[in-house]
Amino acid sequence: MNHALVQLAAEAEKENPLIPPWPELVIGLIAFVIVFGFLAKKLLPTINKVLEERREAIEGGIEKAEAAQTEAQSVLEQYKAQLAEARHEAARLRQEAQEQGAALIAEMRAEGQRQREEIVAAGHTQIEADRKAAASALRQDVGKLATDLAGKLVGESLEDHARQSRVIDRFLDDLEEKAEAAR
Repeated sequence: MNHALVQLAAEAEKENPLIPPWPELVIGLIAFVIVFGFLAKKLLPTINKVLEERREAIEGGIEKAEAAQTEAQSVLEQYKAQLAEARHEAARLRQEAQEQGAALIAEMRAEGQRQREEIVAAGHTQIEADRKAAASALRQDVGKLATDLAGKLVGESLEDHARQSRVIDRFLDDLEEKAEAAR
């Protein structure tokens, strides 16, 4: 039995358990080449196709994002330009309105001044006409009273119109001279 064990040990030393026998190594290598060839022909193009589609999608997404960002920047610049233009237009309109308002106020003041002057002139004219009418009425009334009074004092009637007119005029002229002298 010892001898059988020694032979087994000698055979075991001849064959390295880490190195497979040649026929198994050849069959394994052929099977590897078949599997690798199948994977290279069928699976690798599909994987490459999926990877290429992914790469294109990512690059397309980046390009789209850059295009969208460029467009957004352009729209923002247009918006800012329109906003600045609108502000400028509003300032111009505000200035125009202020100028028109000032012109309208000046025009209304001038019109008010003109109307005031017309009213004052019309008032002076009316006052002068009323004064003349009152002076005439007063002259007649004073003349009548003076004639009556003078007639009573003198004792005769001063019915003669020419005489009456001269007496009244003389009396009133005397009154006016006294009034002017008193001033």
